[in-house]
Amino acid sequence: MSCNVAFIGLGVMGYPMAGYISKGGHNVTVFNRTKSKAEKWVNEYKGKMANTPAEAAKDAEFVFTCVGNDNDLSEVTIGKEGIYNTIKKGAVHIDNTTASAEIARKLYSSSKAHGWGFLDAPVSGGQAGAENGALTVMIGGDQADFEKAKDKIDCYSKKMKLLGKAGCGQLAKMVNQICIAGLVQGLSEGINFGMKAGLNMEDVIEVISKGAAQSWQMENRYKTMIDDKFDFGFAVDWMRKDLKIAMDEAKNNGSLLPVTELVDKFYGEVQGLGGNRWDTSSLIKRFRK
Repeated sequence: MSCNVAFIGLGVMGYPMAGYISKGGHNVTVFNRTKSKAEKWVNEYKGKMANTPAEAAKDAEFVFTCVGNDNDLSEVTIGKEGIYNTIKKGAVHIDNTTASAEIARKLYSSSKAHGWGFLDAPVSGGQAGAENGALTVMIGGDQADFEKAKDKIDCYSKKMKLLGKAGCGQLAKMVNQICIAGLVQGLSEGINFGMKAGLNMEDVIEVISKGAAQSWQMENRYKTMIDDKFDFGFAVDWMRKDLKIAMDEAKNNGSLLPVTELVDKFYGEVQGLGGNRWDTSSLIKRFRK
């Protein structure tokens, strides 16, 4: 059934995600801080453009946000022109930002106090996953809100799961990023080792990717890592932002992240090489200085 949807934030992830919701038959109103991006979206997809988040949200039954960090999320929700000034009672706010569990809990409490629902719903799958409508969505919040929103989330996802109360989606995304950090470092070391040893690494990966070493990172990034190309997917700047969120949370819950802390420093070295916007597989560049 068609419904009114607002989508706030048309970055590399949000732009195609909003597009899939529009393709799903819903009436989508978009807002983006850089207006030209919203104008481009409206020309490409069926939908409308708003001048503020509050304007976008005022008639929406479902409001999606996909912005950069906690500060951006605060601005578009509880800020002067944020969605929480106009969102209707009974609506559901679905936040796809990778942010802290703390802000997720804060927005959940505010939403419940004012009569609308909230789900923290960070995504994984990178730019390619967003463009193919095949993202994995980790969700925290109430079952009733999840049931209302899941067919809209399904427009851009291949897998979604409610993992617990508000904040659990963000905590699961932290687990995701912790795992990726170690995987990419291991893959970087392995490829560099093999190349130094004189092996044909494409042949090696063809074999070992069918065994216990297999991973998404190996399957999707080995060739570009060998070819010294890093213009694919999630940027180093954003990965460091995500890892900081995880490391801060680890201090709160008493867990140890020694490998994550080390890999975060390695990403700092990549930034020092000018790789802020390189994708996360650029860890291997540290071996090619």
